[in-house]
Amino acid sequence: MIRRHVLVTGRVQGVFYRDTCRREACAAGVTGWVRNLPDGRVEATFEGDPQAVDGLLEWAQRGPESAAVDHMTVNDEQPVGDTEFVVR
Repeated sequence: MIRRHVLVTGRVQGVFYRDTCRREACAAGVTGWVRNLPDGRVEATFEGDPQAVDGLLEWAQRGPESAAVDHMTVNDEQPVGDTEFVVR
């Protein structure tokens, strides 16, 4: 079990990034959360099987079709035992 904290910069708000992220995470069995930040970035945490989390990180780098990701930072965190993936 691993957990990653993600900040995504670019055209990532108003393009269904959060909802698509939730659907991708649920399909992969990844828990955590995603939210918009006031500065236009999207912030998320992904927790689960390392391979599933890595797959979600790959998706987050490109986002949904109408998104344009400029930059993404990823930091390791200690797993907290989330049981679902939610949009905040």
